[in-house]
Order: sequence, then C-alpha cells, then structure tokens
Amino acid sequence: MERSYVMLKPGALQRRIVGEIISRFEKKGLTIQAMKMMSIPKETAEHHYGEHKDKPFFADLIGYITSGPVVAMIIAGEDAVRSVRAMCGATKVEEALPGTIRGDFAGATTKNVIHASDAPDTAEREIGIFFEEDEIIEYDAGNTHWVY
Repeated sequence: MERSYVMLKPGALQRRIVGEIISRFEKKGLTIQAMKMMSIPKETAEHHYGEHKDKPFFADLIGYITSGPVVAMIIAGEDAVRSVRAMCGATKVEEALPGTIRGDFAGATTKNVIHASDAPDTAEREIGIFFEEDEIIEYDAGNTHWVY
C-alpha cells in the first residue's frame, strides 16, 4: 500500500468541515494510518513549502498555514497519492471541479482547505516532517478485498 501526506489547513478547521473531508477518504476505501491536530511552527512551514520560497505567494502561504491549527494525516491505499490528489481537485480553485474537495469547499486559492502530496517521494518526505515512526499505525482494516 502506498502512503500520502494530507493536511487539512486552518480554514477547514475554522469552517468545521474536517469530518466531512475525512469521511470522503474513508468512503473511498483509503485507510488513515496517522492523524493529529497541531499548530505548525513557522520554521516547519517554511521547510515544508521550501520549493515555493522564491514565489510571490510564499509569505502569504506561510502566514495562512501558521494562522491556526491543522489536521495532519497519513492516508494509505493502492495508488494513494494519485487517488487523494484526484479527490482534492485542481490546486487553483477556479479549475477545481465540483465534487472534488477544493471544488466543493475552497473559495480562493490562497485560502485552500487541503494539502496533499504530489508524488510518492514527496509523500515520504512530508510524512517525515510531520510524523515520528511510532505515530504511524499500519493495520488491516478488513475491507481491502471489497475495495481493490
């Protein structure tokens, strides 16, 4: 099973839509291997989004992601990274289709409600930033033969 890092951003918590978003992943048949609510220190946010440091939106992104608590998760399943990204929808809100998380819940790209890893290598890097190995629980949900 592949793992993906998913983060529900402060706007998702403030709007009280965390449960609805998590429910979508569970209904898809994906497994939550780790989950925690946390406040992200500025240095951690800058490290996580380091590839964007020279972009004009970087300061706003860091400001938003550190403005309140987030829910960090590891979601696993067959082809989890691609599946989660498809469920999230396009990063640019105006391109996110209805039925996707961003299409249904994000009003502005700068106030996006969710982050998801874009590749398996990225997922492992991001998981390492936000989770210790002993926080990850791999288990048999008992439904794999019904999902895949």
